[in-house]
Amino acid sequence: MAPASSRAALPAARRIVVKIGSSSLTRPDGHLDEGALRALVDVLAARVAGPGANGQVVLVTSGAVAAGIGPLGLPARPRDLATMQAAASVGQGQLVARYTEAFAGHGLRVGQVLLTAEDTVRRSRYANAQRSLEKLLALGVVPVVNENDAVTTAELKFGDNDRLAALAAHLVRADALVLLTDVDGLYDGPPSRPGTRRIPHVARLSDVAGVEVTARGSAVGTGGMLTKLQSVRIATGDGIPVVLTRAADAAAALAGEDTGTFFAATGRRTTARRLWIAHAAGTQGRIHLDDGAVRAVRGGRASLLPAGVTKAEGVFDAGDPVELVGPDGVVVARGLVAFGSADLPALLGRTTHALREELGEGYDREVVHRDDLVLEGDGLTP
Repeated sequence: MAPASSRAALPAARRIVVKIGSSSLTRPDGHLDEGALRALVDVLAARVAGPGANGQVVLVTSGAVAAGIGPLGLPARPRDLATMQAAASVGQGQLVARYTEAFAGHGLRVGQVLLTAEDTVRRSRYANAQRSLEKLLALGVVPVVNENDAVTTAELKFGDNDRLAALAAHLVRADALVLLTDVDGLYDGPPSRPGTRRIPHVARLSDVAGVEVTARGSAVGTGGMLTKLQSVRIATGDGIPVVLTRAADAAAALAGEDTGTFFAATGRRTTARRLWIAHAAGTQGRIHLDDGAVRAVRGGRASLLPAGVTKAEGVFDAGDPVELVGPDGVVVARGLVAFGSADLPALLGRTTHALREELGEGYDREVVHRDDLVLEGDGLTP
């Protein structure tokens, strides 16, 4: 499989991840819009099972909490965690039942995949999620992925399914990511402002760095344009192009028509390990570096040695992801630390030779090995 290099290549893309937001799946009264859901399924089913079709689709769907609002008689999307979890529990069953029924009408089966951030923070769970999605696709099943809002906590949330979709696109090595929302692309200003225009093509995200966007989503969703651009950065930095458009234009987008905004891939495919460190892992602490260590790490070929560390913050175990920061407090990289926070202070600022002489073998190793480092410039920050 090869990522789509342009809009024109989208119709031939073998594997795509499609994400749809809550605002595109619910009516103004808060109930699930079954008509919108079936319209989306019709488009995706044609991609998988239509005449001459040979594509694969992973659907990342929001809407569980929104789908539970109506049945529970809630006036609006709940704000407290417990009520949100209850709404998600009620709504997720309804949501998947509707998808199952709609895809079955096209002779397709669906498989529910519920994830929390913990499933990507811990590498074993990350690998399990990857294997599960690959097997479902191999069996001809359409994976329906959602964040597990019924059990998630505020600390472990992905923040929005846009980021989850970008990580899923990496997990399955997708050829393209399509983000469906309630606006028809990225504009050069707030869409409600007179005179603003849709930006049809973005070669690099730095080209639209000055565009005014918002982090606030709709009344039934959580993600605004900012979260979508963050997910675009993750995907395009991993070599996966992105189309951002409204749900009503899904068919046109998949057909390669000029709708929404096409974000070209800017990076190359990376390993699951590096993407996990850069984007999926929640950092457990901070390690402060001196100027010499910053230069060595940024050089890309050096591991972080104890001699270059000035301070450690947080509580972490060996193997946990941590942030590496310079003397100015700016994040330089992320990495997997080789020592726990209880052991590290005794090693700071000391050479590996001195540590080996005093403490023995095993204490003279790197604090973070270069193979376990991802630089900030590699797309670490959104």
